[in-house]
Amino acid sequence: MAEDDRGKGSGGGGNGRRKRSGRTANNTFSGRDAVREAREQLAELIGRPVEQVLAMERDDEGWQVTVQVVELERIPNSTDVLGCYRVDVDSEGEVVGYRRLRRYHRSQADED
Repeated sequence: MAEDDRGKGSGGGGNGRRKRSGRTANNTFSGRDAVREAREQLAELIGRPVEQVLAMERDDEGWQVTVQVVELERIPNSTDVLGCYRVDVDSEGEVVGYRRLRRYHRSQADED
């Protein structure tokens, strides 16, 4: 494969790797970039947009970003079912794993 062909997926399915442009001056991947990639890539993987970012933390492998997703919309919206996900983003900006930590109704008080 020619170098110019890398990152181009067939049919627009998002299978190709994208070039990451979010490097800081010392060539490290920032927390802001990790949040952006976690939001975009998780939404692609689970088919639902990320509603809110709850936390981010750097670790030895990259970043852990915790996000909230509306998994089931209901009327009234206080009964929506939300999911809290931890998304692992490596130092290159790729989501390398995710896990749902808990599921709850929007109206539930936070017990953490």
